[in-house]
Amino acid sequence: MTGNSKENITFKIVEQRGVISEGKGGWKKELNLVSWSGRDPKLDIRDWSPDHLKMSKGITLTNDEAKALGGLLAQTCSLTP
Repeated sequence: MTGNSKENITFKIVEQRGVISEGKGGWKKELNLVSWSGRDPKLDIRDWSPDHLKMSKGITLTNDEAKALGGLLAQTCSLTP
């Protein structure tokens, strides 16, 4: 899926990795591999409209950042009942 955001930043969803949750109106929080403005793809977490033409604010992560986040989440989730 390729498109433009409001600020004329182009994006291409290179690979859809998975759905984290689904909200109202079919919007889904997804983990995808996204190339922003022709740059190397990064892991991306954000809400997407059903047609993937609209998006919310989100976060992009390099592989190293994603590994660090995964470790922190594993520690945090093991502490909660």
